[in-house]
Amino acid sequence: MDFRDSPKEAEFRAEAGAFLEAHAPDQPVDFFDDEADEDELLERSLSWQKTLFEHGWAAVTWPREYGGRGLGPIEQIIWNQELARAGFGETMFVVGIGMAGPTIIAHGSDEQKERFLAPMLRGDEIWCQLFSEPGAGSDLAGLGCRAERDGDHWVVTGQKTWCSGAHYAHLGILLARTDPKAPKNKGITYFLIDMKSPGIEVCPLRQMTGSAHFSEVFLNEVRIPDASRLGAEGEGWAAARTTLMNERMAIGGMERMFSFDDLRDLLKAKPEGIDGATRDEAARIYTWVRTLDLLNKRIITKLGKGKIPTAEASVMKLAMARIISRGSDLALRAMGAGALLRPGLWQNQFLYAPAFHIGGGTDEIQKNIAAEGVLGLPREAAPDRELPFDELPRS
Repeated sequence: MDFRDSPKEAEFRAEAGAFLEAHAPDQPVDFFDDEADEDELLERSLSWQKTLFEHGWAAVTWPREYGGRGLGPIEQIIWNQELARAGFGETMFVVGIGMAGPTIIAHGSDEQKERFLAPMLRGDEIWCQLFSEPGAGSDLAGLGCRAERDGDHWVVTGQKTWCSGAHYAHLGILLARTDPKAPKNKGITYFLIDMKSPGIEVCPLRQMTGSAHFSEVFLNEVRIPDASRLGAEGEGWAAARTTLMNERMAIGGMERMFSFDDLRDLLKAKPEGIDGATRDEAARIYTWVRTLDLLNKRIITKLGKGKIPTAEASVMKLAMARIISRGSDLALRAMGAGALLRPGLWQNQFLYAPAFHIGGGTDEIQKNIAAEGVLGLPREAAPDRELPFDELPRS
């Protein structure tokens, strides 16, 4: 494992840092800033996205012919790290540029690439993800939203949930079941949907933090042109895997979600609340953070040698969720009665922490992946994998 940037990586890091030093706004953009006015956050996100586009930083890993820089995952990791150092979190464009864009590049028609990619990079259109459902979260292939062919259109009826930014998105990536007679992984089709289509109802979901980053979306006989189908009918699972693979890279690492330095500074400022148990917990969290940093360097080393990481991403997600939960809990305990005041950085992070154990694949799913990929345990039995979807028991 190499702890140092290669000369090429160091050059790219210096270039990224210099760009941010010269062009980053005084107030960095963070999608999860619960204290910011949403309209203002949208305006700042749009302005920042246009700056990135104008200077060639809108999509590091996209091919050059589609407006990207044509670089690899190592450069994306470095870019994410430099953004974090500059105080940037996620923006409203992460679903489009980080997930929908790479999927359209891999599976879309020339017409779809021409229509969607450039406006996506410029920030003209915001995208959301319509994948999860109340009965199909960790088992995404169990989704029940139906799409039926009607001439040159598809008629879609169903419900989606945990759709980030759906209430202000212009477009969405949608998975729907088009063949209920096929096994659950094989009867799904991928669509690109106009969120202003008749029959779409978006209902924001209020979180414990008081914000509503997510929504549930109801689709009542929504008509989608067949030209908006991405890939072949019934082969949406392959495109969905492309989206989910890119989602891991788009979300970024620990540096954009949690700072041990901030936690340490808080503890130092509250000496009256520090006892032996607090010091022990702080040391434990610090150890986890450093271990996670080493794992991240292992991943970068693998990528630098042309190898593809396997279960590392699942182990990292498990560790990140645990660090954020335990770190924010420790911060609130150190704050004492002041923790009851709202809003506040640590209060919001404490309330949001449970989501890290669910979103992007639950802890249980990640543990299964790690058990198979690291420990070599046999794959969990899936007796329903080859059964027709409409024969599966559903609650």
